[in-house]
Amino acid sequence: MGTKAVEPDWAPLTDAEVTDVAGPSRVVWRSPRPLSAAAVVERDGRRLFVKRHHVSVRTAEGLAEEHAFLRHLRNRGTPVVEVLDTAVRGEWTYEVHSAGVGMDLYRDALSWSPFRSPAHARAAGMALARLHLAAEGFDAPRRRAQPLVASFTVFASDEPLQALERHVAERPALEEGLKIFPWREDTERILLPLHERLGPLLPGLVPLWTHNDWHASNLLWDADGEVSTVLDFGMSDRTTAVHDLATAIERNAVQWLQTGCPVREEDAVALLDGYRSVRPLTAQESAALPVLLPLVHAEFALSELGYFHGITRSAENTRLAYDYYVGHAEWFTGSAGRRLLRRLAEG
Repeated sequence: MGTKAVEPDWAPLTDAEVTDVAGPSRVVWRSPRPLSAAAVVERDGRRLFVKRHHVSVRTAEGLAEEHAFLRHLRNRGTPVVEVLDTAVRGEWTYEVHSAGVGMDLYRDALSWSPFRSPAHARAAGMALARLHLAAEGFDAPRRRAQPLVASFTVFASDEPLQALERHVAERPALEEGLKIFPWREDTERILLPLHERLGPLLPGLVPLWTHNDWHASNLLWDADGEVSTVLDFGMSDRTTAVHDLATAIERNAVQWLQTGCPVREEDAVALLDGYRSVRPLTAQESAALPVLLPLVHAEFALSELGYFHGITRSAENTRLAYDYYVGHAEWFTGSAGRRLLRRLAEG
């Protein structure tokens, strides 16, 4: 949520804890990410990845949704980690994966940090396109309502304000957290005008299960600068390919945490070119990409708001999540945002 390291929301995993769920193990690295407790552990000379969630964030059933998607992708030859186990211990849900193959070049990068080079951006775009091709045929319904999932239902609707009312009502923590904010007015003022241009293009966007957090730090790399493993499907859901592509550009090309939000246009174009070299966009998808980009963050921002208000009880982070919901959309109406959208529209 910022440029400074903060204490994680959850206590770090211990050797005794990972041994209980993965067999005799020791922690060799702990993730600094604040939204869950995760670690690389060593067992019998093999490295595994263990992640712990409070049951208010992920149940075993909630994890099963993303794990089924992982298995589908792995069966189609996509370089994703292998799901080894899911365990419930009291109020905690654990998942155990293989550690993946490749170098974790962005392990310590902050959220919204850029790629090291346009070459990495292009490679990431190619890998995303291959994942989308492999995802075809996975026809599970969208995920149940739960925190920290990047859905696409509100702004995929012909009537987004009514869909938003239903979305909020289905999530009590979000509904409670929004009470201090003028969310209806801000949505009508900032986000609905953006949706008006998207609406006619929605019928051309085919539903697809997608990653939804395609950031450099969720990729492992080989010595040639190609993506060797895709990590972290915690935000995955049934959206569309162009929604996922727009998310990748939003996550990596705009440096949201830096003063002035500098844009790496070259990276955005390289990512898009890499993607299209593997999976060309349809005419409808090409038209939708720059229109969808200012809205692509919105439903995850609301999911974060509900998490911060209802689970971690952080008023400061609840406010930051609301600013994320409104502010990222508003940024695209300014000169830098409009310039990026024009560049993407030009192809």
